[in-house]
Amino acid sequence: MSFRARLAIAAAAAVALAVVLASVTVYVVVRNELRGTLDSALRDRAAEILREPLRGIQTGEGFSIAPGPGLGGAPGYLQVVSTNGDTIRPPNERVALPVTNAVREVAAGQRGGFLADSHVADTHVRVITVAYPYSDGLAVQIARPLTEVDRSLSRIRTYLFVIAAIGIALAAALGLAVARTALAPVRRLTGATENVAKTGDLSERIDASGTDELSRLAASFNTMLAALEESTRAQQQLIGDASHELRTPLTSLRTNVEVLAGGRELPPEDRERLLRDVIEQLDEMTTLVAELSELARGELEPGEAEDVRLDLLAADAVERTRRNRPGVRFKIDLEESLVHGVPASIERAVANLLDNAAKWSPPGGEVEVAVKDGEVVVRDHGPGIDETDLPYVFDRFYRASSARGMPGSGLGLAIVRQVAESHGGEVRAEPGEGGGTRMIMRLNGRPPLDETAA
Repeated sequence: MSFRARLAIAAAAAVALAVVLASVTVYVVVRNELRGTLDSALRDRAAEILREPLRGIQTGEGFSIAPGPGLGGAPGYLQVVSTNGDTIRPPNERVALPVTNAVREVAAGQRGGFLADSHVADTHVRVITVAYPYSDGLAVQIARPLTEVDRSLSRIRTYLFVIAAIGIALAAALGLAVARTALAPVRRLTGATENVAKTGDLSERIDASGTDELSRLAASFNTMLAALEESTRAQQQLIGDASHELRTPLTSLRTNVEVLAGGRELPPEDRERLLRDVIEQLDEMTTLVAELSELARGELEPGEAEDVRLDLLAADAVERTRRNRPGVRFKIDLEESLVHGVPASIERAVANLLDNAAKWSPPGGEVEVAVKDGEVVVRDHGPGIDETDLPYVFDRFYRASSARGMPGSGLGLAIVRQVAESHGGEVRAEPGEGGGTRMIMRLNGRPPLDETAA
């Protein structure tokens, strides 16, 4: 059974139950009102009869009774009962009311009066029994037929049954309509999901207007599709860029290897040059593959974050870069700075900034490194970056025209941006005063550690 059918049945059942309960309540209230009116009339009649003594009348058939003068009102059936069960009725009353032990107990003064239903001569009647105050050992019974009450209740039952049936039918129709309307966003979501699964088109979107739960679900689904679309686009771009970047060194490497393996006699200096080229191309490919792996690992496995002293991490990165770039001087200004992130990723980003600055520095040049409030600033004194290239230096595989002849994969600064953004920050490049370039990476800075408090 579909969810829509279950929802329609549940809605119809809820409305139908409400209609049935309302019908039963109406019937009980009306029944109590009608019977209550009759009971009040019987009590009033009993009070009128007991207001004066009943007059005995001797007839040919025995001793009979008659109401006293001035009673008025609906007469009903009248009967006097003794403690031993004998009955006395007016001359015109031919039908005896049933005498039970409870009636005899009322006559004997052992219990109070009461109202009860009974059937007399195939007629449903309501009987009130009260003690006769003018003589011990007697009780007075007055009965009135319930024919009109029963007929009215029968008509009301019929009406309520018809109304309940119509209400249940309307509830089923409305339940189906409500389910169809309420589940319209779910149907659109299901259709979009099936379409994405069938075609792989991640550009599919759902109308998410509104603020209810289903609209929020549709908005979340759209957000998920957008994230998947962006991830797929980035993946395809990475694969395309990597294929393009790998094609050139692979082609050159293959050419050089074929020349070396061709069996031709080459001068020693040519052979040495080819071997040197092969080694350099292998190094470039190794670096490229490693940085591609770094990018993919950063996207898929962000790692476990912890509190990191950015100033200490930058100091270690500077020492390593000094060893790798002995021809460059480093001037550092490191203030205590605490950030929350993945240490290995942040260290790699800082190292890439330092390596990029050292690569562009002239022999004997100086690189300035500063850390403060979750921000790393690396400034070189090289030729600088052209204004037209500044917006793109952090793109993957982007190489400025002035950098085409220099070693590098074009991924180092892309890794820096990825790390900065994954830590809630950003990175930017700007021209330095007097030449060179300033790289500023900002992370989610925290207040300095309180050594004394610790």
